[in-house]
Amino acid sequence: MINGKRIAVVMPAYNAEKTLEQTVRELPDVVDIKILVDDSSKDETATLSRQLGVQTFVHDANYGYGRNQQTCYREALSAGADIVVMVHPDYQYTPLLVSAMAGMVASGVYDMVLASRILGGGALKGGMPRYKYVANRLLTAFQNVFLGVKLSEYHTGYRAFSRELLQTLPLLENSDDFVFDNQMIAQAVMFNFSIGEISCPTKYFKEASSINFQRSVKYGLEVLGTTFSFVAHKMGWIHAAKFDSTGRKVTQEYYTKVVQGS
Repeated sequence: MINGKRIAVVMPAYNAEKTLEQTVRELPDVVDIKILVDDSSKDETATLSRQLGVQTFVHDANYGYGRNQQTCYREALSAGADIVVMVHPDYQYTPLLVSAMAGMVASGVYDMVLASRILGGGALKGGMPRYKYVANRLLTAFQNVFLGVKLSEYHTGYRAFSRELLQTLPLLENSDDFVFDNQMIAQAVMFNFSIGEISCPTKYFKEASSINFQRSVKYGLEVLGTTFSFVAHKMGWIHAAKFDSTGRKVTQEYYTKVVQGS
């Protein structure tokens, strides 16, 4: 807890058995709630998660990274979290920064905090493939121009959010795939939430989750699509549900209650 606010860490997981324990062990004491959502892993991620005392939810199929996050945030809000920090259980990002990131949100200054691999030059030092680094820089420059903000990167998976932001953004309108992260930042900009950044080292190794070249190209094209959709919606050329306040939110129920007559 920080400034009287309950801190939740959510971990979207898929085949994270080898790195999960190290990730959980390094979570700071300020964390009040630990949640892992297993996207139907083929290993013992869920079993280990329960053994480590983490609230564990298991998807009945492999729905994708974006859908996993939707479940993470819904369960964190249901558990009473005021601040939610997403930590990848593949240990690519250090859990030791959770307190700093949560503190930036708890201060009331920021609604979203991104752990940037670019600030401080940590990306290449940590082993990020050069083609990914170049693509990161080009896509970031492109989005800064069209979204009207100035971030060091849009593609980190390590981030913290206020409860208000998670309840406001129409996250159920987003992709089930990796571009969910990018769409979420664009939504935060559209809804005028404040975004802060913190420098974060990163590590690329065999067990760390990383998409291949083909998936990276697909992701890059989807980032461009997200940006064009943002601009078109803002200019009134199209109506994009993901950028509209009436879009579906994670606090909404998936079913309709049936009232039986007498």
